[in-house]
Amino acid sequence: MNIENTKAQMRKGVLEFCILSVLSDGDAYTSDIINRLKEAKLIVVEGTLYPLLTRLKNAGLLNYRWEESTSGPPRKYYGLTEIGQHSLSELRISWDELVASVAQTQRSSTKKPDHE
Repeated sequence: MNIENTKAQMRKGVLEFCILSVLSDGDAYTSDIINRLKEAKLIVVEGTLYPLLTRLKNAGLLNYRWEESTSGPPRKYYGLTEIGQHSLSELRISWDELVASVAQTQRSSTKKPDHE
């Protein structure tokens, strides 16, 4: 088992959920999203993030707006749609259930067999 690959796959599996969570705090510019994910040790490069943002936008979970910048070209800010907010609520429930299930398996594996 390649543990680093498994860890990367686990992070990748929750990345969309994390993007929606970041945007639940308000609209954000791509670099702001990347910084939040890096702070959380969910290391993401722009090449990974842009396709995810596009997929979430095409699914109706995100929208975006352009805002003029004083230091260069206009910036695209992403935000949650109503569908995105609802999806995030559903994902939070699923996440809590998953965490509880994983925790239960960990408790089970540390129990001693009855015959000892």
